[in-house]
Amino acid sequence: MDKNEKKISTATMTFMCFSTLWGFGNVLNGYVYFNGVQVIIPWIAMFLLYFIPYALMVGELGSSFRHLGGGVTSWIQETTNAKLAYYAGWTYWAVHIAYIAGKGSGGLKALSWIIFRNANIYDNFKTIYVQLATIGILFFFCWMATRGISPLKKLGAIAGSSMFVMGILFILMMFAAPAISPNSAFLKQDYSFASLLPKVDKNFLSNLSILVFAVGGIEKISPYVNKMQGDSSKDFPKAIMLSTLMVVISAIFGTIAMGMMFDVQEINANFDSYAANGAYWAFQKLGEYYKVGNLFLIIYALCNMIGQFSTLLISIDAPLRMLLEDQNANQFIPRKLLKRNEKGAYTNGILMVACLSGLIAVVQMFGSGAATVMRQLTKLGGVTMPLRYLWVFVAYFALKKNREDLDRGYTFVKSKGFGMFIGAWCFVITLACCIMGMWSPDKIQMALNIATPVIIVVLGLLLPVIRKNEDKKFLS
Repeated sequence: MDKNEKKISTATMTFMCFSTLWGFGNVLNGYVYFNGVQVIIPWIAMFLLYFIPYALMVGELGSSFRHLGGGVTSWIQETTNAKLAYYAGWTYWAVHIAYIAGKGSGGLKALSWIIFRNANIYDNFKTIYVQLATIGILFFFCWMATRGISPLKKLGAIAGSSMFVMGILFILMMFAAPAISPNSAFLKQDYSFASLLPKVDKNFLSNLSILVFAVGGIEKISPYVNKMQGDSSKDFPKAIMLSTLMVVISAIFGTIAMGMMFDVQEINANFDSYAANGAYWAFQKLGEYYKVGNLFLIIYALCNMIGQFSTLLISIDAPLRMLLEDQNANQFIPRKLLKRNEKGAYTNGILMVACLSGLIAVVQMFGSGAATVMRQLTKLGGVTMPLRYLWVFVAYFALKKNREDLDRGYTFVKSKGFGMFIGAWCFVITLACCIMGMWSPDKIQMALNIATPVIIVVLGLLLPVIRKNEDKKFLS
């Protein structure tokens, strides 16, 4: 590394980890899907049994392959073979199909709150009209991705930072609210162990994938392991542990803040509405406590709308480039998908994104309302997005099994056998939560949850066969 390059302090790395992992939506989803404050125990269990070992595995992988930039595809390539590296890259791209479908709906929802300042008007629109609008938004941003337009990406980064800050401010301001507005009605919760102990049933098990999704993705910061000040073998795990502590505090105190606002019985009676609108109601109520009307609501909705639409654009473009530009992966991709226009955009790949994400929107036209569509997309994201984390654990298992010779700046587990066990443990937890998350009493939800991963797997297996046949014709 260049000696003049500014190195990252432990405090900066801690904040980078925290902001990469956490957001206000995670607090809301936990509260809504796990019966209010009863989510506290599942959060703690998820952090201890899954997130901490996951994060420290990423530290060792990033340190071992620091010269490759820390990508999961590269990790798989170096520890196994090129074919598995393709599957890793494919999975990372393919799981964004459902994510992309959700961003269009999320952006429209935020826009409706800016205009109407309530949930009723948007939620009462006919589902077919909402989904047609969602498809229109999807196609528009797919077109933007082919034109190489980037200003919205920069605006989205600002909006994303603002959303992060607002999530922290929400917790602080809610705890101060009783002193600011003593005459307002605040709910009281029972925090005894018996009351906090969740009921483990089909709903509980099917919702665990949402928590897995919430704490996943820390591999994004792995390229910075060896760019830290001092000894990264000590300072990086310290940053991980500090950021984990911050996430735990945010999850628990954010849940307590939610408990001051929202009655669990009311949530369960209007589940889809709270799953879709709870964050907006939270900031609307906060504005009432501080006597500023809808100010906080409008700021939150505006940041969310910009963030949703910019993330939609980035998610169409970036994962596709990661897959098609990787030399290890693109040798298994049909040549037509590698076609680029004068702007450097992969036009046929973007067309495939539009078709697959649009298909999800079409299926949801048969749903019962806009709020239900948002709930379905949240659950679908919880089932599909964590599938990409599986390759992190495959890479770590293979690292401990095959590449103990590598020089590392940081080692999570020195024991080869125990390291392989931890990699397998997190793999099994992730896969089990995704499979359990497929169950739903909603038939459309369950069909989406099952069909989407199946289509991802089938397409992932089919594309190398098409490329192989193309290569035979090309060489003949």
